[in-house]
Amino acid sequence: MTAKAVAGVLLDIDDTLVNTRGAFRHALAAVAEHYLPGPHDLEAMGIHWRVDAGGWYRAHARGEMSHREQRMRRANELHAAFGGEPMDAGEYAQWDEIFEQAFREGWQAHDDAHALLDTLDRCGIEYGAVSNADHGYQERKLASSGLARVRMLVGIDRFGVGKPDPRVFVEGARMLGLDPNSVVYVGDEKDIDAGAAAAAGLALGVWLDRPGMPPQEGDIADNVVRIESLVELPDVLALTC
Repeated sequence: MTAKAVAGVLLDIDDTLVNTRGAFRHALAAVAEHYLPGPHDLEAMGIHWRVDAGGWYRAHARGEMSHREQRMRRANELHAAFGGEPMDAGEYAQWDEIFEQAFREGWQAHDDAHALLDTLDRCGIEYGAVSNADHGYQERKLASSGLARVRMLVGIDRFGVGKPDPRVFVEGARMLGLDPNSVVYVGDEKDIDAGAAAAAGLALGVWLDRPGMPPQEGDIADNVVRIESLVELPDVLALTC
């Protein structure tokens, strides 16, 4: 792939541009203080939350349950794993208020995000975000993280489903004003980000496999490349500007 072949870059937000793993750790520390017996193993709790063994967030992305329902299920699974009591809807509402406040306080851009955006700006490459969260919520997250220059293009509320549905990638390219085959997608999930983007007809799917993240099973799909940092992307795309 040459620089001329790349006209646009679509970006995931959580754990791609924004250090959501760190924000979740901050939120989990807050709820653990109120609801879980100590000592608190925040590293283990963070991995448990990220892995989401029940697959509840992906069920939400398929349109099978609300955001509130998936988070409540994950909260109760967290309690079951780390010694907390099961929560009904009323108890969960208080839990979620503590969790959400701390989660928002923890929103920060990854250190490599601005360097990548600077390069894309310098090279005249269009870019924007496609996410499996609500459009307005992700706009606030980008702004709070100092990333307001990234246009939030497609959220789960556009079609009622999110990635890996091919429509979200094609719509993101359309909103950039570009053909999908001239756009790459970068995200931290090997399958629903990079693999799904390649399958949807984008020029390339880029799997951002940051060090320290839980391993992801399965082979790397065709037309997918793996990087460990966003600073590697310009070389992958042969951007020399």
